[in-house]
Amino acid sequence: MRICGVELTGSDAVVCLLNLENQQFNIPDCRVRKLSIPKEHNQYDIKQFQAAFAQLMKDYKVDKVAIKGRLPKGKFAGGAVSFKLEACIQLIADIDVIVITSSQAKAVLGENPLQIPFADTELKGFQEAAFVTAYIALQATV
Repeated sequence: MRICGVELTGSDAVVCLLNLENQQFNIPDCRVRKLSIPKEHNQYDIKQFQAAFAQLMKDYKVDKVAIKGRLPKGKFAGGAVSFKLEACIQLIADIDVIVITSSQAKAVLGENPLQIPFADTELKGFQEAAFVTAYIALQATV
């Protein structure tokens, strides 16, 4: 199974691919670390983002997309643009999308801590939340 973990921050969708084969995790190479839309965006920009994301998932044969959930209000609330990006991803045909809440994340990580330190993954630091989100989604399928 191949999962794409996504963290939505501002106008960026940070991605990380994670495979589970024969009870072994691996991180396949991906040509993209994040997809973005301009801060001042229009309908065309949104459609371009959606098409680029859909093509990336198709090219890498992703089975499921797991998005790190954001709070809708409060001190740590997600921005309006991040919710637009989430909707764009959720509306892509033929892609199974789930949103991982912080309570789900804590529960899964409590039972199944990460098997390797993030520093050993060779991913960029800004991809950590996307990686952890993908890991949590894969644990839910095991």
